[in-house]
Amino acid sequence: MSDATSKTPATTFKRVMLKISGEALMGDQGFGLHPPTVERIAREVKIVHDLGVEICMVIGGGNIFRGLQGSAQGMERTTADYMGMLATVMNALAMQSALEGLGVFTRVISAIPMDQVCEPYIRRRAVRHLEKKRVCIFAAGTGNPYFTTDTAATLRANEMHCQAILKGTKVDGVYDKDPVKFADAVRYENVSYDDVLQKRLGVMDASAIALARDNNLPIIVFSLDEPGGFKGILAGEGTYTKVHA
Repeated sequence: MSDATSKTPATTFKRVMLKISGEALMGDQGFGLHPPTVERIAREVKIVHDLGVEICMVIGGGNIFRGLQGSAQGMERTTADYMGMLATVMNALAMQSALEGLGVFTRVISAIPMDQVCEPYIRRRAVRHLEKKRVCIFAAGTGNPYFTTDTAATLRANEMHCQAILKGTKVDGVYDKDPVKFADAVRYENVSYDDVLQKRLGVMDASAIALARDNNLPIIVFSLDEPGGFKGILAGEGTYTKVHA
């Protein structure tokens, strides 16, 4: 383990939740996992981990299977959602492999028990892993259909007493409209939970935003494609949007 982990972190937060989409792992491919992209994100996590920050992660499964899309194509919604949860476990295992290849001790913790590949979710055990400076990747969502990985990330962040949720996306914050489609889109530096809900800004789903608001848990939206972006955000640098009260 790096000697840097014993130092006082020169960052804003001591324990954070990093939420990324499954699509972030597929690189320029249209589907599946792109190992170089997984490794690049793992290196970003390692840089922050070496500062002594305790890191939780939740990764979506949209690069493999998305429950809502399966449901829209005629599949029974509960079955489709469970398939999506299994996809998140696959992504979590891929990220664990990349992190451990960099020397970062990592635990995949699943809301759906599958003891041969990962640990079941037990809150106290997960907290202990964090205290021992292990990265905890929470997989299989909340373990319940009809809930997204955004909600799972917010739930686990509250249970782990994280100080913030950092949502890594392909854009550098929250805009009043899609910046890919509209050149005049304006980025918010700060926005309230209520404005996100009322203006349907699409930061996270409504359940996740409401849960974060009720527990006064800030959400920081930043670009995961910018090298060093994760570390920069924790140091209060870079471009991002903060969602808070």
